[in-house]
Amino acid sequence: MLATLSALLDQPILLLAILAAGAAIGIAVEKFFAASERARKRAYWQGRNFKRGKGANLQTVRQHEAQQDAKLSTAADQLRVVMKADFRRRALLNKSESNVFRSLDKIVIARNPQWQVMAQVSVGEFIACDDPDAYRCINSKRVDFVLMDAECQARHALEYQGNGHHQGSAAARDAVKKEALRKAGIGYHEIVAGHTTPGELKQLIEKLVPPLDAGGKAA
Repeated sequence: MLATLSALLDQPILLLAILAAGAAIGIAVEKFFAASERARKRAYWQGRNFKRGKGANLQTVRQHEAQQDAKLSTAADQLRVVMKADFRRRALLNKSESNVFRSLDKIVIARNPQWQVMAQVSVGEFIACDDPDAYRCINSKRVDFVLMDAECQARHALEYQGNGHHQGSAAARDAVKKEALRKAGIGYHEIVAGHTTPGELKQLIEKLVPPLDAGGKAA
């Protein structure tokens, strides 16, 4: 060992080359670990921001959605995820919406038992469109209540506007639904919490739902 060190000291150029190579390797290793740590932190904060809905740009959101879609692209993938998760029942309507539904159901049946009140209906289930992009805009949107006639056709959509309804982008989402419903020939009506009285609700239904005549046909 001492002989080798002595030989290197006698050849300063070779010693400098070895020291320089060692230094370069050390710097490269340090940069590698630093880059790995930065990447880990960046991934952490991107995931955190995505979950919060803050700071995640559109590209990040799309990348996340694409990754999730790829993971759940087949029924087998979906089944595997579902089998690992726990599920529980939850109410379709909250307390206020339940009260409105019961009132609507009672009034509609009294007016015309051939009509039905449907709750929390996806717009894409009762509106069709040949434009795939336009259809995607409304497919997953829902309306609180739908008045369905004897032919199972949606005739009117009723939205219950609770105290916290007009928050965030709710107005913009409502505008999209209103325009699609208007073009499909389906009425849109609002039931406003604290403003629409039971009498006004009954008058609205009597206006929208035709009564049955003596022969059991809609007037």
